[in-house]
Amino acid sequence: MKNKYIFGGIIIAVFLVLMGYLFTQSNIEYVDDFNKVMSTEKSVKATGSWVKEKNYQIDNQNKTFSFMMSDHNGNQMKVIYEGSIPNNFESATSVVVTGKYQNGYFHAKDILTKCPSKYEEQTANSSL
Repeated sequence: MKNKYIFGGIIIAVFLVLMGYLFTQSNIEYVDDFNKVMSTEKSVKATGSWVKEKNYQIDNQNKTFSFMMSDHNGNQMKVIYEGSIPNNFESATSVVVTGKYQNGYFHAKDILTKCPSKYEEQTANSSL
């Protein structure tokens, strides 16, 4: 009878520790200042825009996509993404990259783009 309560307590303790760990791992903050992005060791979601004057590069051998990104203060950083170029990247007005800044580059795990044409129709309809 007593073993049943000990076993149940252990299961509850493991569950609480696991939930705490998952909560801290999924709690990624948005950062729009690249100085903060470059100074932290945590994973962040960096928001900014693609620097179109500095063209993007696709490395087919290493399967990487890299580009320069700037924040609202004009600070720039190089973003490296292991994957293909996202849809609508060239027409995006802003970009959100998720990852870490290491060794002078931002290593992105995910890239989200905001397409301007998607929102133009909504603003036209909302003004009617």
